[in-house]
Amino acid sequence: MPTETRQTLYKTFQLFDLSSLSISSVGPIFSVAAAGSAMVQTAGAEVPLAIVLIAIPFILCSWIFLSLNQHFPNAGASYHWSRRIMGIDYSNFQAWIVIMAYFWSIPPILIPAAQFTLGALGVYHPGTWLQIVAAAFWALFAAGVLLFGARITARITQIFLLVEIVSVAFMAIVGYSHWGPPAVGAGSLSLRHIHWAGVIVCMVVAATIVDGWEIDSYASEESRRPRITPGWGGIIGAVSVVLYYLLIWPLLLHQVPLDQLQNTSDTLSLWAATVSPQWLPWMRIAIIASTAGGLWLTTFILSRALFAMSRDGVMPEWLGRLNRGHVPYWSVILPILLAMAVVLMQVVSPSMRDLFNLVLSAAGFFLVAEFLLDGINMMHFLLLQHRSIRRHFRAHHHAGLLLGSLVVIISLSAVEVLFFIYGPEYIAVGIDQTVGVFLLLGIFYVLWLRWRKSGQGIYVFDEVELQEVGNMGPALLEE
Repeated sequence: MPTETRQTLYKTFQLFDLSSLSISSVGPIFSVAAAGSAMVQTAGAEVPLAIVLIAIPFILCSWIFLSLNQHFPNAGASYHWSRRIMGIDYSNFQAWIVIMAYFWSIPPILIPAAQFTLGALGVYHPGTWLQIVAAAFWALFAAGVLLFGARITARITQIFLLVEIVSVAFMAIVGYSHWGPPAVGAGSLSLRHIHWAGVIVCMVVAATIVDGWEIDSYASEESRRPRITPGWGGIIGAVSVVLYYLLIWPLLLHQVPLDQLQNTSDTLSLWAATVSPQWLPWMRIAIIASTAGGLWLTTFILSRALFAMSRDGVMPEWLGRLNRGHVPYWSVILPILLAMAVVLMQVVSPSMRDLFNLVLSAAGFFLVAEFLLDGINMMHFLLLQHRSIRRHFRAHHHAGLLLGSLVVIISLSAVEVLFFIYGPEYIAVGIDQTVGVFLLLGIFYVLWLRWRKSGQGIYVFDEVELQEVGNMGPALLEE
């Protein structure tokens, strides 16, 4: 179907908008507050080392995303790139990985959002239904921010991000001005005695706190310059949040006893209460702002991926319908409703709670898997499909990108394999079987789509791309 006859997303984002989305989507304040305890439990004082090690392939991935955006800007981002480079079956499996990665990241944001909000209101031991009401409020708020259109989403995100940036700045000022001797029981990093098993598992957990910057790739069709600005926002976001963490974590590990960090549900509020109690109310507001931004921006990524999949026949057509604000409303509403259903079962049913906690813990594995597949996509593209890679290798400066892809593939493959080895000990018994079941379901999903054979294709929204489609090989042919 010609491009002009389809509904299209509204082009509104500029580089400032995309970089704001990329930083806020990571939600560094929320990430440290909510995931900090789990990270300290696995890696102890070696948390900063785990963050640096996982950040290296992720920052390399941000450069890969920049290059792939320049060639194939599309709302489907990772899913679409694999479709263009590797073929439809491979892409359908990556579609499954993308859905698992981002959908199972939403409930772990909704529940803390409710708890942080109620805690800020002085309700420290809320009942079941009060937690559900608070979670429902944030679910509705997030849906509203998204459904009113991309411009509104960007502006509200920037307001919430400002609160977060100011909080990080004040935390650094307050924390480093009270540096002093380490707290009794504080952790100290020793490069001679690194507990590598814990660091590796912490790297998988840390994957959930250094991802999110890739949102600008999923917003590429809503960018005013879809072949230029998407990708740069992600690089800015990826580098910024790593710097945030390297600023924040030394304060936590130096000024708060390690055993307290391991046993709290909110590491930043604990730090504020320990170092500067008068700072605690503002810290809680900052955590809520960061949590809220992460909630609707994670949903944003998933909604654009589902939108792109619906155009290609991988998902139902109705997931691609746009409202007056040019937003794929069913792709926003459905994940929010399903996430609330998961929250409801978690909170109400003790028997379901452990099961869902296990499933939600697998989100980090699928996030790492998404970036691993993108590294494979990039290497395949550079070696086999990029027409200039062999004859004009030096002129096009792809040696660094090719090496970066290799580093991403090797490092993230190692992390995924080691996750299966150490995950049951450090995360939860059965986490390896849980991930295995979802991977198997992904294979069945690909086989089902292959058996269905109902008009799968590849949607190209950019006129420049339409001229290039004929040169990219059999991966672009419709089934």
